[in-house]
Amino acid sequence: MIAAVVVVCALLLQVTLVNRLSLPADGAPDLVLLAVIGAAVVRGPAAGAVIGFCAGLVVDVMPPSAHVVGQYAFVLAVVGYLAGRGVGGVVTTVIVCVLVAPLLAAAVSGLIGDPRVTVASLTAQLPITAIYTLLIAPPMIWLATRGRQLGYAS
Repeated sequence: MIAAVVVVCALLLQVTLVNRLSLPADGAPDLVLLAVIGAAVVRGPAAGAVIGFCAGLVVDVMPPSAHVVGQYAFVLAVVGYLAGRGVGGVVTTVIVCVLVAPLLAAAVSGLIGDPRVTVASLTAQLPITAIYTLLIAPPMIWLATRGRQLGYAS
C-alpha cells in the first residue's frame, strides 16, 4: 500500500510540478523511476517488477504521452526487477538503475523505430536527466523506503 501511495504521489508531482519547471539545460529528474527503485529495493525483484510495470503503464497513458503505450511499462518493470535484485548496496543499485533506465528506454524506442531517438539526442539529454535524477535520489529513496523501515505492512 505504501509503495502505491509513493508511486502515485511521485507521478502527480512529476506531471504537475517537475515537468513544468524551467531547469537549466531543459532537463528534469524522473521521480517515478526513483519511487519504483525505492519500492523495489525494500520489496524484492518480483514486487519491484510488478510495481514498475503498473507505474510504467500509468506513465504511458498519462498526458502528455509521446511514445508507444507499454514502452515505459516494460522499462520500469525491468528496472524494478533489477533494483529488487540489487547490484551491491543501495547507493550502487540506485546509480545503476538511474543510468540503465534511459538507455533501455532509448533502446526500446530505437527498436520500434522512433525517429526522435538519435545519438545527438541521447548525448544531449541522457547525462542531464541522469544528473538531475541522481541529485534528487537521496530524499526520494528515503521516502520510498520509509514505510518498510517504520514497520508498516504493505
